[in-house]
Amino acid sequence: MSVIETEKLTKYYGRSRGIIDVDLAVEKGEIFGFLGPNGAGKTTTIRILLDLIRPTSGKARVFGIESSADPVAIHRRIGYVPGEFALYDRLTGRQTLEYFANLRGGVDRAYQASLVERFDLDPSRRFNQYSKGNKQKVGVIIALQHRPELLVLDEPTAGLDPLVQQTFFVTLREAVGDGATVFLSSHILSEVEKSADRVAIIREGRIVKTDTVDALRDLAHHQVELRFAGEVPADVFSALPGVSEVEVEDHVLRMRVAGAITPVVQAAARYELLDFVSREPSLEETFLAQYGREAVEVK
Repeated sequence: MSVIETEKLTKYYGRSRGIIDVDLAVEKGEIFGFLGPNGAGKTTTIRILLDLIRPTSGKARVFGIESSADPVAIHRRIGYVPGEFALYDRLTGRQTLEYFANLRGGVDRAYQASLVERFDLDPSRRFNQYSKGNKQKVGVIIALQHRPELLVLDEPTAGLDPLVQQTFFVTLREAVGDGATVFLSSHILSEVEKSADRVAIIREGRIVKTDTVDALRDLAHHQVELRFAGEVPADVFSALPGVSEVEVEDHVLRMRVAGAITPVVQAAARYELLDFVSREPSLEETFLAQYGREAVEVK
């Protein structure tokens, strides 16, 4: 039995599209990435799973329980980080953690203290005195401190600096090692690529791909710009494996490179190269390159 299952899950907000025919199956013990640009329907899906909103049609089950049938039984077993995180401004971080620990009937104090230390949180400050990143740390610790069976995380690294993000992903893997399952929503391709076992990609409310992370890597590409001192034949680069969309302007070559970038570097080294710029595209650009610019039709 899957920990999370949805079947043709659909939500409309009046005439506006939320999600359409979303089918998901998240297995026990995996980190499942839910990947899509802002507005794609990630948060809508999560809110239906938690019975914070009701679907227009379709079904959602968590631990085999239909989400609207017994949400309390589901909530007892999960840890949740919402996409928009706000708590009681006048409570300190420690009081906030204690409040949620008491709601859970108590937590392992040593584990709670270790999380506070690992995420470098000052628990003596009031919540309204925290930066966005420190508020996010409080939310992550609240979700983890009772050792839930399922972590539902909606853009959990928003506002966290890179070192804290590394700590976060190490902690996730430890939770999975202890038997937890993770449902991780993100719009950052590289973040999901390095943390998830399987990934579902959602675009304009519809699932467009569900596969392993290894298969997802085939989507990733780089935009490369080469500036030379003189003329360079574009066909030298067009013939390289993984290179497409080669454009020439003056002595500047621009191209899209999928897979290893080594052949491009080796070819460029044969000419007088003035500048080399490579960037990973945004997730939106990746989707447009993979699925085209036409809108997903809603029927």
